[in-house]
Amino acid sequence: MGTPFGLDDDAFHEECGVFAVCGNPEAAALAALGLHALQHRGQEAAGIITVDNGSFFAHHGIGEVGDIFASPQVMARLKGDMAIGHNRYSTAGGGGMRNIQPLYADFEFGGFALAHNGNLTNAMTLRRQLVQRGALFHTTADTETVVHLMAMSRANDPVGRMIEALRQIEGAYSIVAMTQNKIIGVRDPMGVRPLVLGKLENGSHVLASETVALDIIGAEFVRDIKPGEMVVLTPEGVTSLMPFQPGPSRMCVFEYIYFARPDSNIDGRNVYEARKRIGAQLAREAHVDADVIVPVPDSGVPAAIGYAAESGIPFELGIIRNHYVGRTFIEPTDQIRHLGVKLKHNANQARLEGKRVVLVDDSIVRGTTSRKIVDMVRQAGAKEVHMRISSPPTRHPCFYGIDTPSREKLIAAQMEIDEIARFIGADSLSFISVDGLYDAMESAPRVAASPAFCDACFTGEYPIALTDVSTDVHNASASALRSEAGK
Repeated sequence: MGTPFGLDDDAFHEECGVFAVCGNPEAAALAALGLHALQHRGQEAAGIITVDNGSFFAHHGIGEVGDIFASPQVMARLKGDMAIGHNRYSTAGGGGMRNIQPLYADFEFGGFALAHNGNLTNAMTLRRQLVQRGALFHTTADTETVVHLMAMSRANDPVGRMIEALRQIEGAYSIVAMTQNKIIGVRDPMGVRPLVLGKLENGSHVLASETVALDIIGAEFVRDIKPGEMVVLTPEGVTSLMPFQPGPSRMCVFEYIYFARPDSNIDGRNVYEARKRIGAQLAREAHVDADVIVPVPDSGVPAAIGYAAESGIPFELGIIRNHYVGRTFIEPTDQIRHLGVKLKHNANQARLEGKRVVLVDDSIVRGTTSRKIVDMVRQAGAKEVHMRISSPPTRHPCFYGIDTPSREKLIAAQMEIDEIARFIGADSLSFISVDGLYDAMESAPRVAASPAFCDACFTGEYPIALTDVSTDVHNASASALRSEAGK
């Protein structure tokens, strides 16, 4: 897929969201609603597979959920009382219909569907071994590796085969899978990616990447799936297994900073409140005399509210976001790309003119968008522009399910903070410290040997082996390996 019009892709992208429901006659409609609530986790493509009396029905499409599943005819074809669904953000080179999940395969035990959020860090190594053994891959998605490992398994049932396959896998994952008569959900042993269990009034159960997908369908939140846990859903209820030795929990801290919806609760923390606390901590660490605190919408809003409350400086919507910027038929030439931020954001001049402004944003990736926003605020008449970032400097790429540039394209890996400030044109620039972030998360102080979160993008300390990167599979760069994962 091409880049959304008006954006230069100077942002991090979550690569997918998953949803599953078992034992409900409206399974397909519930799945579509759940995926709609998880749209922020992937806007490139989506798919739903259902089961009805042993027969599987599927619909996949490129685009957003509301368009893909808008047709009553499409929904009518998705028969059955079980469904799994997937939203996808495709990395470069990983797009196309063949990679849209859920994936489907026929086994000797019957049909099997699988959807995955995260990234498998030894998938390319395993893929090469499987191809040498005769496996024929149909996608470039690392998720398909699980299907082939299950095919090689000698276990007697789908659950046993899946356990055997996942014991060979390294990486971060939340997975939902479906057989003819059950839903399977599993979270990696360190719990890097989120997965929650919910329950509907009729007693049927739901799995989803975030609690907002439960809210939209009126499901009660039951609990977070534990790191290393597998749950099996049937119309009779939920069975919990612990087939994988759980490691120390390493939930991705960026879920709280940016990726999850602010109205979600993840591992017992409300995301909105966490972002406000991060903003307040940022104000304590990097106070500057100013007239207004302005968020870079929308992800900077909760942190800016926290910053304003702590600093005592008024909060203002000095930048207004156009929520209706979508794709266009216009070819984005360099001249048009230059207008990109103006299409997405517009300065509220009445709130900025003559003011000393603190801009609060969640991150700086390449720095090009920050540069345009700072310039836009200056053109609106701001007297000073100070940038405050609610995450530490991102100096390392993610290999666990977030699409990040290679290290040489991360501005914080190439420049000191004062150099970045000059590049983006800000009077000053500060990031929250790693220790401050942990304080704001109400966590124990960070210990290098055992941090409470996965913070590798800030620290370079990767908690899960990077086999494909360290063995330089096919002489591919780390960036190319992430592209091959392509979820």
